[in-house]
Amino acid sequence: MAQGRSAATSSFGWPLRLGASPLLLLVTLLLAACLGSALAVITTSHLTRDQYARLQQLEREQQQLQTEWGQLLLEESAWSSPARIERLARERLEMRLPEIDEVEVIRP
Repeated sequence: MAQGRSAATSSFGWPLRLGASPLLLLVTLLLAACLGSALAVITTSHLTRDQYARLQQLEREQQQLQTEWGQLLLEESAWSSPARIERLARERLEMRLPEIDEVEVIRP
């Protein structure tokens, strides 16, 4: 009877055999590799979505800055027009164009 027990116990092991079989080790390694690969894909997808959202935000910001730059160029051209500068020189600084006899030419 003792032999029957030992035969049943040795075929099942407690709860598994202490020495891991190469097949069990291979399956465990493949499972770990699959889980690692899945986590890497998930992480990469998440980072890609984050970067794409950041890209869209920067493109919107670039468009707003381009619009503002265009408005500033228009404003600069309005403030620096020759007619405006001449009018301000007459009104505020009391400047005028010299007469012909007031012009002196200096030659080297």
